Amino acid sequence: MTDEDDNQDAEELRKRRAALEAAGAWQHDVEMEEFSEELPIVEPEPVAPIIEKEPEPVSVAPPKPSAILEAMLFAGGAPLTASKACSAIRGFSEAEFQLAMTALGKKYRTQKRPYAVQPRDDGFVIAVLPTYRTVREKLYGGPREAKLTPAALDVLSAVAYRQPASKTEVDELRGGDSGPQLRQLLRLALISPAREPAADGEPRYNTSPRFLELFQLESLDELPRFGTH
Repeated sequence: MTDEDDNQDAEELRKRRAALEAAGAWQHDVEMEEFSEELPIVEPEPVAPIIEKEPEPVSVAPPKPSAILEAMLFAGGAPLTASKACSAIRGFSEAEFQLAMTALGKKYRTQKRPYAVQPRDDGFVIAVLPTYRTVREKLYGGPREAKLTPAALDVLSAVAYRQPASKTEVDELRGGDSGPQLRQLLRLALISPAREPAADGEPRYNTSPRFLELFQLESLDELPRFGTH
């Protein structure tokens, strides 16, 4: 290769480099022109505030009188009387109370429940049917399993035959303090406080539905009577 050829190649290389540089500068100018324009500022669209709605109140229907009476019976304690039921249910009458007790007792018999509504004293109680008494005795114990001392049995007898009886009356019958025995009988739910105290304000006691169940009595009228002819 001659020097003339080298000069021609060098000249050709310079021309190509100049063409490339010119092309690169032009492209660069175009890019700068495209991006030199200020972009418009786009304001964000306003977002509506989220307003939480208050939950609508749920209307709860009041319980029916029959349901209230049933709950009062299951609460236990003294027999449920018409006066107590009418004081708890506004506008309830004694006639409606008697009808409700009859209807509830019929409902239990139809559904073959293991318990029944039974009249007791001046009111009603829910009592386990005789067929199921053995089940109850296994849970709570019969008279022997209650482990009553002779003194406790004396106090229980005094309350059963003199009810409602106060501690003073029981003490006079037994000739001694009956406080410990009365507290034991209350814990065993064999007696319960009477609704009305004595004239001097002293508490009085009645036997409870459990007393009748444990001694297999339908009512207090089945208590053995002594000294009668």
